[in-house]
Amino acid sequence: MDCPRCDGGNLVVQDHLGIEVDVCTRCQGMWLDHHEMDLLEDTVLDKDDMKGSMMYAERPSDISCPKCQDLMTTFNYRAYDLPIDFCNQGHGFWLDPGEEKRVLELMEKRIRDLKRTASAEGEWAGFLKGLASKKAPGSKSVFGKVKGWFTGKR
Repeated sequence: MDCPRCDGGNLVVQDHLGIEVDVCTRCQGMWLDHHEMDLLEDTVLDKDDMKGSMMYAERPSDISCPKCQDLMTTFNYRAYDLPIDFCNQGHGFWLDPGEEKRVLELMEKRIRDLKRTASAEGEWAGFLKGLASKKAPGSKSVFGKVKGWFTGKR
């Protein structure tokens, strides 16, 4: 296959993190068949339901699919400022040089964010439980007072 990005580059099969991908001999860009993008992400986070939506801000690309030659679409990867091109026919994704490393960095960031969110939710639940337990006998809880402000029952 010919490189969709540079003039005169050929795509050759190479092993990248145990995945057979096509790499341009000239610009070092990388073609990932559709399932190979998931395999790349799985090297860091293999729970698909935790990865989040992949495509944001879709727009026409300036390159064509190396398999079908149709004009590709560019999107922002998982709402980050990382433009990636994909074939509308489902053939795969084009990653410019270094973008595969950025994909892995963003997946690692996703893991850290999920852990931080879980920790914050646990701390918040503990805080709320502490508030509820600090009310004086026979008095309304903080939540009961706030609810009373909105319902008119103080």
